[in-house]
Amino acid sequence: MNRSAAKQNDAELARLLRFLLAGGPAEIAANDSLVSPDGRAQPLLLPVVEVAVRLGLVCRSGDRLAATPEARAHLKRRLCETGMPYAGQHRDLAEVVVLRDGVREKVLSNRLESPLAGLARLKEKTGEAYLPESAIAAGDRLHADFTRGGLQPRMTMSFEPRIATRQKGEAGMARELTDTALAARLRVARAVEAIGPELSGVALDVCCFMKGLEMVERERQWPARSAKLMLRAALMALARHYAPPSPAGRRSHVWGAEGYRPEM
Repeated sequence: MNRSAAKQNDAELARLLRFLLAGGPAEIAANDSLVSPDGRAQPLLLPVVEVAVRLGLVCRSGDRLAATPEARAHLKRRLCETGMPYAGQHRDLAEVVVLRDGVREKVLSNRLESPLAGLARLKEKTGEAYLPESAIAAGDRLHADFTRGGLQPRMTMSFEPRIATRQKGEAGMARELTDTALAARLRVARAVEAIGPELSGVALDVCCFMKGLEMVERERQWPARSAKLMLRAALMALARHYAPPSPAGRRSHVWGAEGYRPEM
């Protein structure tokens, strides 16, 4: 089989899977067409059906075809343009702006890795995002500092030997932390102080400990859908901490002609 024929068969296979996933199990008609329960029909190539069944993407029972759970993952891998399609099917890449060494740069970010990925899709009644981009970025920054500082609780047993290197009168764990971890812990402490004691708890639970809003409401015995409001207020305060607004009426530049001298 040449390359063009293989590409055409791959396109027909994707077309078959999309049809089955959209309309549910379908029947093979007498004229070699596929008919869905809602009456939609499309031409069918029997060799493509045989390939789909052999790959485990379609289940056939007589003249009835149904997509298997692997069919949706196969389509997502096909849409991935990277060299790792199996990893790409679990990604939701988006272009974001980050601050690196004082310079703003555009990078690709996997939104599914963010604890606020689901909340970022929430919309107001007007269609605007419930959480601004600055609030999402602030939550991600808090999570990054929390992770760099080694504040995440250990979930498994540590098999590393404990060697007593501490001398009498020396500091304990703080001496073994790196400068990067200590700086990250200091940034987390300042962020928590800026948010305030009333709102810092929900920000830490969602952004750092990866708890869902329902779990936060259950643990804190809050009313339903109240955690979403508290989290929004916390992230807005955190965003102001990371990027404080400039004072009103402040002039950052003074223009003058050549030889101008300010009056003291």
